[in-house]
Amino acid sequence: MDSVIENQRQTHEEIEQFERALYTLLSRPTSAHDRNLQNEHKASQILDRISSRLTDLNNVYEDEDVRKAELDMLSAPLQQNDLSEFYSRLVKIQEHYHKYPDSLPVGFDLEIAAFLDEPGQDGDEDFEEEDGTSLIFKYRYVDLRTWFKAVALLFSGEEGYGKYLDLYANHTAYNNLKSIGKRPGYLQYLDLLLSAQNQPVHSDLPKETRTAKDFESYIKNLHGYLLSFSKKTQPLVDVDSRQASASAEFDKTWEAREIPGWEDSSEFKAQANGTDNAGIWCSACQKHYSKQTVYDAHLTSKKHIKAVAKQASSGEPPANPNGSSHPEVSSHTTQSSAKTRLRNSAYYTHLATDLLITLVPTLNETKSNVERRFSLTAREREQELLDQAKPAAPQAAVAEGAAEEDEEEERIYNPLKLPLGWDGKPIPYWLYKLHGLGVEYRCEICSDHVYMGRKNFDRHFQESRHAFGMRALGLPNTKHFHEITHIEDALALAEKLKQEGRHEIFEQETMEELEDDEGNVYNRKTYDDLKKQGLI
Repeated sequence: MDSVIENQRQTHEEIEQFERALYTLLSRPTSAHDRNLQNEHKASQILDRISSRLTDLNNVYEDEDVRKAELDMLSAPLQQNDLSEFYSRLVKIQEHYHKYPDSLPVGFDLEIAAFLDEPGQDGDEDFEEEDGTSLIFKYRYVDLRTWFKAVALLFSGEEGYGKYLDLYANHTAYNNLKSIGKRPGYLQYLDLLLSAQNQPVHSDLPKETRTAKDFESYIKNLHGYLLSFSKKTQPLVDVDSRQASASAEFDKTWEAREIPGWEDSSEFKAQANGTDNAGIWCSACQKHYSKQTVYDAHLTSKKHIKAVAKQASSGEPPANPNGSSHPEVSSHTTQSSAKTRLRNSAYYTHLATDLLITLVPTLNETKSNVERRFSLTAREREQELLDQAKPAAPQAAVAEGAAEEDEEEERIYNPLKLPLGWDGKPIPYWLYKLHGLGVEYRCEICSDHVYMGRKNFDRHFQESRHAFGMRALGLPNTKHFHEITHIEDALALAEKLKQEGRHEIFEQETMEELEDDEGNVYNRKTYDDLKKQGLI
């Protein structure tokens, strides 16, 4: 439509509707992480639309000439009573909607409905194709909902919909750096990143490692991943502005040379020697000296005296050390590239540290998740992946199922205190009486532990608890001590067996069989006796 005032009014109305949709969206109570993140992405899209419309509206208000022309056209003199402008605009409006039927206001309503649509709901059936226009609006609505569902595709499987960080590639690149000492594991690498709370990340590495080219590439990739992850998981946070402020802070401290651990050693050497970065050039020897003392010492050498005499006899002018044909140029180029690499490494280290400080909770969650997965078996990991692939049940259905389970648990009636079976319910009373589960059997050797039922009592003599109690008494857990539950009875029986000469029951657990040179087999006691007598 050609009316500037109508466009302004419509833009104001759309901004107000977007603000209401934003309020409705952010006021929803969400407990699930994925739904909360999806709502934040929707809110970010709404804010972008509001911002673009405010920019357009501001441009229209600043164009005073167009507004004045529109007002003059509408402000006809009262005595003329001319409605020709009104009818001409009415015809234009009718022709516009006849030519572009998909520009009806319902399209904007569908856009708002797509923002407020709950995840998992099928709103596509709400719009019937009564005429040709509704189908176009429906497709536009479905495309927007599909984009919202594609938020999950922004994250890898390891990131778990933005819950965890996927730093395996960065960990591999870090281990490939030179001179880092012992290669840390993935958990140790996460601890190194967590140390960014107290000091710049990787500040413990040697200076030659942090100034290398591979470290510059590593720290740049690490910063790029952390920046991308922060934007995906915090769509309502202005991460770019925060990084811009961190960049400005770095530029200020770098110019003041107040960043510890990133000093340029060549500049300090030049300042200590009283020279600039180019050092001292000897035109006769065609050689560059970095220190004044070395230059003074070489002046008395035979090589320098011969070079000076040769240069004087030939009459050649001294070469210009700053000329392009001199090898000094390549030295300056190398120093310049080294300084650029040093600054880039320090710059991305500073920005990555700023991002890691905000991602400390996510790093802790990542570390806990890695430790948990390390404790799982391969079958448990596969089952976990299958569970994640299943669509989540609606919260109402989950709450209803949980309420039914709670009601079933509360309905269990067990006045006789019968043991529970495999299904979590009390066993029948006749089965309880058949197995004698109401009879208590106490064993003093097992520290007065009580066993319910004869079957459990007979089985416990071969279990670890009873065997440990017998071992504490210095007695073997053999069939001779079956049915013995009192310590005094067990000790008396052991003494009686000793008096009867049945020592073999006490040597059963430590019995050894030995073979002599002729192939005869003896037990340990017989073998020791024969060996003492010299018969073996």
